Amino acid sequence: MMTLDADTQITDLRLNDHACLTFGEPEELLDLTAAYIRDGLAGGQRVVWLSEEPQGALIELNRRGIATQSTSEAGRMEIRACQDGLLAGQSFAVEHAMGWLRDEMAATEREGYAGLRIALDMSWALRPISGIEQLPAFEEEMAVALSGTSASVLCQYDRDRFDPVTLASVSAFHTRSVAAATYHNDPLLRICRQYAPPGIRLAGQIDQAAEDSLALALAEAIRVDGDITVNMAELSFIDLSCTRMIIDAARSLAPARRVLLRCGGAVAARFVLLGAAAVPGVSLVTVHDR
Repeated sequence: MMTLDADTQITDLRLNDHACLTFGEPEELLDLTAAYIRDGLAGGQRVVWLSEEPQGALIELNRRGIATQSTSEAGRMEIRACQDGLLAGQSFAVEHAMGWLRDEMAATEREGYAGLRIALDMSWALRPISGIEQLPAFEEEMAVALSGTSASVLCQYDRDRFDPVTLASVSAFHTRSVAAATYHNDPLLRICRQYAPPGIRLAGQIDQAAEDSLALALAEAIRVDGDITVNMAELSFIDLSCTRMIIDAARSLAPARRVLLRCGGAVAARFVLLGAAAVPGVSLVTVHDR
């Protein structure tokens, strides 16, 4: 049995890893997958993502700075529907799915890439299809097939849609369990690192009770070179003290660095009220409120 290394960051994944990502919100899935794809392309690898919404995935990767058109045209990246290759009609069989995986590995080696990265959105396994009881056997077969190769697979499970029994049945067959670096996590608020583009992500509601967590997250983001994104698209409320802290952090950066504040209308109004738009290097992008 393989050892499960809990809470590995997405940037730690290497060749022949068989990793499990359990996510709770779309932004988390998109951010971590984008980082996985970005690092694979940067390492000269071929990338395949079987996604529940391929067209939406392309848009989100572009927004996160990945040149999808050029990499797709060059054959370095493919994004397909999540059932493509894994299902035969409305049925699932380990032999069929493993045949697809081995074909992808062989094609990657034949074309001379440094390796292969596959992201598998497992939402297809929630459909009423025959053979779904073979899912744990599929995960076990993948673990064996990937060992000692130049390929890695990131299996993506929505923890709100998959039941705990199913998640427990597949966890043992993964070498790594992937999670974002998290600074605060309770029923009202989640603050975690964002990987693509670099920065932090806030979801829920934040007030002065979480100031220490926010300060730590901002401090770590500032220590990394380059521009910073504070993603608040999933944040429904922010108090004045936390708004000031984010603006002050942006004001402290060198002139060459930029800060993108991405938030819904109600949160954006707080930043406008406190003069964020007048701070050099700050861009305020308003998204539709969820």
